[in-house]
Amino acid sequence: MSVYNADSVRDAAEALGIPNFSQDVAQVVAQDVEYRLHAIILEAQKFMRHSKRTTMRTADIDHALRVLNVEPLYGFAANNPVQWHEAPLAPGQPPLYYVEDEEIEFEKIINAPLPKVPRDVSYTAHWLAIEGVQPAIPQNPTPAHDFTQKHSGSGDLPEPEVKPLIKHALSKELLLYFERITKAVLDQENDVLRSAAIASLRHDPGLHQLLPYFVQYIAEKVTHNLNDLFVLDMVMQMASALLDNRNIFIEPYVHQLVPSILTCVVAKRLGSQGSDASRLRNFAASILGSMCDRFGQTYTTLKPRVTKTLLKAYLDNKKPFTTHYGAIVGLTQLGTEVVRILVLPNAKVYELILRPALSDDKPGTTRAEAERCFEALKRAVASIKDSDELPQGLPDPLDGKSDEQIRNILESRLGKLLGDHVMSQKDDAMLRILLST
Repeated sequence: MSVYNADSVRDAAEALGIPNFSQDVAQVVAQDVEYRLHAIILEAQKFMRHSKRTTMRTADIDHALRVLNVEPLYGFAANNPVQWHEAPLAPGQPPLYYVEDEEIEFEKIINAPLPKVPRDVSYTAHWLAIEGVQPAIPQNPTPAHDFTQKHSGSGDLPEPEVKPLIKHALSKELLLYFERITKAVLDQENDVLRSAAIASLRHDPGLHQLLPYFVQYIAEKVTHNLNDLFVLDMVMQMASALLDNRNIFIEPYVHQLVPSILTCVVAKRLGSQGSDASRLRNFAASILGSMCDRFGQTYTTLKPRVTKTLLKAYLDNKKPFTTHYGAIVGLTQLGTEVVRILVLPNAKVYELILRPALSDDKPGTTRAEAERCFEALKRAVASIKDSDELPQGLPDPLDGKSDEQIRNILESRLGKLLGDHVMSQKDDAMLRILLST
């Protein structure tokens, strides 16, 4: 027996104006209709399965009709459920169900405001990966991105398996090399082994795969060993050796090295209580200066950001003198232009902090730290003399000025402490440069 009733076929024929439709012909047409309905449903099921759903939608029927070269049905959508209404007939007969057609007023449609114009198609570019590292930007998925899609009425679906990100695989030789180097660098009893490890980092050409691991190792040791001067000094030597190695491409890791080096420059306290970390701060500042000189053109914001950080530490009166010392040394390493524009013009204001600490009634530790800061300022002044010369063609700024006038000018610019130091040097070349700036 056919699923589609032959009487329905005869009713449809009479509605289309085809009289005298025989029962045999209606039966054959009903079987053909049933076959075509099965074909449409099978095609629609394919679209449903490929969409990872268990409920068939009207869109699946539309896609199936297009595949079978049949004009799709218009006016049906999944968001608009069909509402059936019951029309009672004569007693004893089953009720008639029908779909109510809503009357549409064309005046309302014509007078309705037009929808917004859709945006034009545009394209934007972003970095999918840089040197094998995926940048954390909104366009790229996060590692914890959930790929499950929940649809209303889709039923319970098994959660898809999310594979972890591919890890960077190292050979056993490189892993052994990394372990031996990190162990040798921190071996306090074997100076020869430490020197050999640092020399290997400075000259070995096959360290590119280990570079991110060494950078992370340096950051971890600086973070967790601020009270151990030996460890801090050795990791700074590691950073210096990696930067000196011209066989590896270290530019992508510069921004990861800068925070560790800056910590060793301006940290509040390095080493145990009462230890002198000035040598470590000087060494870290020299590394920072060489990095800015080498990578300043590639990363145009590197030197301004480092300068801003050091200047903020230099002018903060709430910071200890250990931080001030590191900031002054670091600014001096950035070049004479930084010293002339930022360090010396603020020396007079900094003297208000420095002078009380240099008095005899202060504790020995505070006085010693203040003296180191004053010595750092002296070296900053000397760095201008070592690298700058008075421009040719300008009048001699010392002509017609007495020693007292020169002293007053220096005190107004540099403060009394630094001004007296410059005058005591009796260096005419230095005086000409300071008076001409």
